[in-house]
Amino acid sequence: MAPLRRVIIDTDPGVDDILAMLLALAVKPEELEILLLSVTFGNIDVQNCLRNVISMFHVIERELNWRQEHGQLQGFDTLKTFKPIVAVGADQPLEDQMIMADYFHGIDGLGGIHSSHPHLTPSETWKALFDPSPSNAAVSEAAAAGGPATPGSFFTPSQKPSHTEILRLLRENEKDTITVIAIGPLTNLALAAAEDPETFLRVKEVIVMGGCIDSAGNITPLAEFNTYADAVAAARIYALTSPSPSSTMPPAPPLSAPRHKPPPPSLGSYPPSLSRQLKLTLFPLDITESHLLRRGDFTAKVAPLVSAGSPLAEWVTAFLSAMFHKMETLHPGHEGDSAALALHDPLCVWYALTSASPAWIASPQSPEDVRIETAGQWTRGACIVDRRTRNEIDEDGDGGELPGDRGGWLSKKKGNRINRIAGTPGEDSFGAYMLLRIFG
Repeated sequence: MAPLRRVIIDTDPGVDDILAMLLALAVKPEELEILLLSVTFGNIDVQNCLRNVISMFHVIERELNWRQEHGQLQGFDTLKTFKPIVAVGADQPLEDQMIMADYFHGIDGLGGIHSSHPHLTPSETWKALFDPSPSNAAVSEAAAAGGPATPGSFFTPSQKPSHTEILRLLRENEKDTITVIAIGPLTNLALAAAEDPETFLRVKEVIVMGGCIDSAGNITPLAEFNTYADAVAAARIYALTSPSPSSTMPPAPPLSAPRHKPPPPSLGSYPPSLSRQLKLTLFPLDITESHLLRRGDFTAKVAPLVSAGSPLAEWVTAFLSAMFHKMETLHPGHEGDSAALALHDPLCVWYALTSASPAWIASPQSPEDVRIETAGQWTRGACIVDRRTRNEIDEDGDGGELPGDRGGWLSKKKGNRINRIAGTPGEDSFGAYMLLRIFG
């Protein structure tokens, strides 16, 4: 049976990114096929993000062997059926200074696990798999053959940039057959869309974890981290949902500003006439913050597996313990078993698996005109919506700005069209569902 969804996951792992990927890899092949894991900077630098992806495959391989030795169902059926590509993408934002979330996710993105649990980290022979230099060919071939120290049997390494692989897959497959789940900064997607917007628009849907509409931000009072980390990339992708992308595109950086450089030619304006609008489904903090994994529930499920010797349970426990401790230090009310981690990124995978359910509810305003602030001193990465009670304007003429409508917010022909998720199948049930799919 063909999978219900064929997906590309663009990710910056990161703790909840790893949980999202584990959930996606653990399901049945008729539910999901992962074509590509596209790695970007974000929670940590891109090379540490890549190491975390490779470590995940290493631990899964050890886990499957352990489950087989103990007479358990191995699980991870979609991973055993389909071998995803892993490609390395952007190492910095399109503009502005790079920031990371290492203050929360730890120096390596997973709470320092590579230092605290080195026996669960593969040797670095895997680095040769991603080195495109000709002198590396023989080493790369040997590493690709796999082995105890090279977890290459469950993925296909690519030596091409992530955005190139995204475009190749969209080009080689039928239109509307591939969904992109974007759970990091949108830089890789922005690079792909800029290079070939019509090929990028062959995507069925882009599911984005990012932004905040009515809730507070988590990196500034107004901004969510993924959107803040590359606000220009987010603005460019959101603009593709508009009937007039130029109406919401970010302004070009001033050439006189010393900290800016002009965008490369590939990141100029989109063509004035595109074949269709992008379908973008947004999971902002407003909906993700309420879907929690509590320490008590996690421990009850996973502690017996740690005691029994499960490598995966040991690995996940190590980095989640660091995160639960971090929540205790940063936020009031997160003590003991009540300490909880928001499942931002896994929620996007749950939607990809179950989007046909009527329990997924869009906001009453959807599709919403959500725009991304790229230039504000205090508002970079903020999601801007029009809260005024004004009638829309039927626009005639050359599409220029109308009197009394600065920015084209009231125009039916301008502005973005974002499908924002406001209701899910269950805040209280998702954490247990995720643990069951991953650990059985």
